[in-house]
Amino acid sequence: MRPTAVRTRPTARLTALVALSVAATALTACGGGSGSDANTLKVSFKQSTDNSVRVMDTYLAGIKKQFEKANPGKKVELVPIKAPDSEYYTKVQQMLRSPKTAPDLVYEDTFLINSDITSGYLKPLDTYLAKWKDWDQFIDTAKAAARAEDGKTYGIPDGTDTRGLWFDKDIFERAGLPSDWQPKTWDDVLSAARTVKRKVPGVTPLNVYTGKPAGEAATMQGFEMLLYGTGDGKSDPLYDKASKKWVAGGQGFKDALTFVETVYKEKLGPDVSVALDPNIQTVVRGELLPKGKLAIDLDGSWLPQDWQKGAGHEWPTWSEELGLAYMPTQNGQSPGKVSMSGGWTWAIPAKAGNPDLAFEFIKTMQTKANAQKWYIANSGIAVREDVAEDPEYIKAQPGIKFFTDLVASTHYRPAYPAYPKVSTAVQEAMEGVTTGDMSVQEAARGYDDTLKSVTDDQVITR
Repeated sequence: MRPTAVRTRPTARLTALVALSVAATALTACGGGSGSDANTLKVSFKQSTDNSVRVMDTYLAGIKKQFEKANPGKKVELVPIKAPDSEYYTKVQQMLRSPKTAPDLVYEDTFLINSDITSGYLKPLDTYLAKWKDWDQFIDTAKAAARAEDGKTYGIPDGTDTRGLWFDKDIFERAGLPSDWQPKTWDDVLSAARTVKRKVPGVTPLNVYTGKPAGEAATMQGFEMLLYGTGDGKSDPLYDKASKKWVAGGQGFKDALTFVETVYKEKLGPDVSVALDPNIQTVVRGELLPKGKLAIDLDGSWLPQDWQKGAGHEWPTWSEELGLAYMPTQNGQSPGKVSMSGGWTWAIPAKAGNPDLAFEFIKTMQTKANAQKWYIANSGIAVREDVAEDPEYIKAQPGIKFFTDLVASTHYRPAYPAYPKVSTAVQEAMEGVTTGDMSVQEAARGYDDTLKSVTDDQVITR
């Protein structure tokens, strides 16, 4: 039985920005920032925009209690930032510029961390890591996610993620599609969506995140899941490591845009006004999927965090009602499947007042027991080898094995300092073809022009 999900309609973007401004004022007014009290640790993190989902809040409250008990006289002040991803990133960068507003510990998306490192906002952690035996348990790819071009490490990963296709078995049955559906090409995905549109009216056939309001979700869950499935799968279609240059929009780039254009031109996706809603992710996992209104969702491994007991949209039977399939490459060429991986890290601001205390808090969060508790609560993929090998982790939640197995064929974003601006350029190109304001050719040319501008013309053509 599907739960009754409460839809949290997004407020106006202006309201969100005003809220951020108020939050910034509150931080400045609280008495001199993180350095004002040597016994108080300030921890900033991204709070869900869905008021009924508080997975991170609950987890950190437990860690705070542990930490304060183990460190008498020390206090932890949690500083949540409630905002969509793109606004969260902006708010964090504003906070990190001054010792008056910089927290002692901050939650950083791996896609943005190199930009903040280059700006001098974060503190290298190597002296701490050299004395922390648990660092040896972290897998190498996760360590690399927070390692800068200077070779130093600036963040501790708290998990990773992979991406694939979620599909509604009941809708598929009504459409005459198989319950063990596994598309082999992009055309197979579009064909299934068209079948749903024809045979099951009243539901959204396919969700592909798109446009600037969705932020990095559009780039990573949407565009890159397509782009990295083009070509031979051996060379990075966004960044050329040999020349250290970004790749102009070639045929694969245009093919990925064409897929997005097709989804929205044929009305296979959500209504454009919904697709370009800043809170589209909340709408998808909080209403469309739980209420049986979406047939196929190109999305991440973390979705079940909203459906667990005590979460905002409890859905105890989701694993019986939803199927999982990997995203195929464009024409079924090797390796046949595509995934993207990212994740978040805990970093210490360069202007933090209590960096030593902050790292002690990281160590508390990242004991094996606490890390495993977080991976399960957050529907994350373990980056600690001892947790990944624990049978209790593997059987903790349906889907964990499916998404963990995708790590073998996953890709990581070229998260160099220019990447956030490159990502925005991708979103602009997607939005252009989604609304129909641009043709694929126009959007690709616009991307190339922006790419040259934001990378100081460090661009090659393949």
